[in-house]
Amino acid sequence: MDELVRSWSDELLDSGSALTLLLGLVALGLVLNRGSWRLLRNVVTIAHEGGHAVVALLSGRKLNGIRLHSDTSGLTLSTGRPTGPGMVFTLFAGYPAVSLLGLGGAALVSFDQERVALWAAVALLALMLLAIRNAYGVLSIVVTGGALFAVSWFATPQWQAACCVLFSWFLLFGGLRPIAELRGKRTRGRAPSSDADQLARLTRTPAGLWLGVWFLLGGAALVLGGRWLLLIPQL
Repeated sequence: MDELVRSWSDELLDSGSALTLLLGLVALGLVLNRGSWRLLRNVVTIAHEGGHAVVALLSGRKLNGIRLHSDTSGLTLSTGRPTGPGMVFTLFAGYPAVSLLGLGGAALVSFDQERVALWAAVALLALMLLAIRNAYGVLSIVVTGGALFAVSWFATPQWQAACCVLFSWFLLFGGLRPIAELRGKRTRGRAPSSDADQLARLTRTPAGLWLGVWFLLGGAALVLGGRWLLLIPQL
C-alpha cells in the first residue's frame, strides 16, 4: 500500500495538476457548504432521476414522466411489473447514476474530450426534458443545459476543460452526500418510502445494505475518477 501511495504521489507531482486539485477542493467546498449545496443539489437530483428513467426504459418499463421539485427532491414514474428485476434495477439506479456520470466526465477529460463531454451532457438533458412533467423541472433542465451549452459554445478550450473538471469533481463528491443524508433521515424515521426502503421490501434484505452498496460504488468512482482527473496534464 505504501508503495502504491508513493507511486500515485510521484505521478501527481509529475503531472503538474495543481489547478485540477484546486478545482477538486472547490467542488468539495460546494458540496459541503449548506448554501451552495441547497442550490446545486438540483443538478444531482437531475442526474439521480435520469438514472431511474434510463434504467426503467432499458428494463422494459414504460416511462410516464419525471418531476423535479424546488426542495431538490424528485420523482420518476414508470409502469410495469411492481416486482422483479426491472423494478429492482430501476430503484437501484438513482444514487449510482450521479457518481457514474462524474466518472464518465473524468474519463472524457482524461482523453482531452471536454467538448464531447459537454455536448453529451446537453444531449442527455434535452432528452430528459421530453419526460419532465412540471414547470420547475423544465426550469431546472433548461438552466442547467443552458449553462453547459454556453460553456461548450462560447468558452475557450482551456475554460471548457476547467469547467468539465469542476463539474466531474462535483458529481463525484455530490454522489456521496445524498446517501449520507438518506442515512440520517432513515435514522430519524423520516424516509419510509426511500429507494433503499422500497428495495428492502422488494428483495427482503436490509435497507442499510443498499446504502452500503451505494456508498461503496460512489467511493470507488471517486477514487478512480479522482485519479484520472489528477493525472491529466496541467490545464
